[in-house]
Amino acid sequence: MNDLPPDLPRLRTLETWLVVSLERVRQQIAAAEQREAERQRGEERRPPPPDWVLELGIGVGAPPTEVHSGDCYAIGRRRRPISREQALKALGEGVSACVHCRPDTALGVL
Repeated sequence: MNDLPPDLPRLRTLETWLVVSLERVRQQIAAAEQREAERQRGEERRPPPPDWVLELGIGVGAPPTEVHSGDCYAIGRRRRPISREQALKALGEGVSACVHCRPDTALGVL
């Protein structure tokens, strides 16, 4: 069963439409490939997470609220990367340890 038009003018019109459609699809593919390449470059260039993070309180000069390990999912938006020594000092000064990642256990502070 042939469902294409039988005459040349309509076949040429169909051909033109298919060429235009194919070009649009190729442009979309190129754009999608570019987005994927940019996403991969972003992942490759992303710096590694810090080992320890200090979650800060709300407002200027507010005391820190919690110490987290760098890969903790519960870290809030107000944060600052800190060193191991700074994490130990903060825990020693009474800053709470995150109950999810337990940095106090990882640092050997009980």
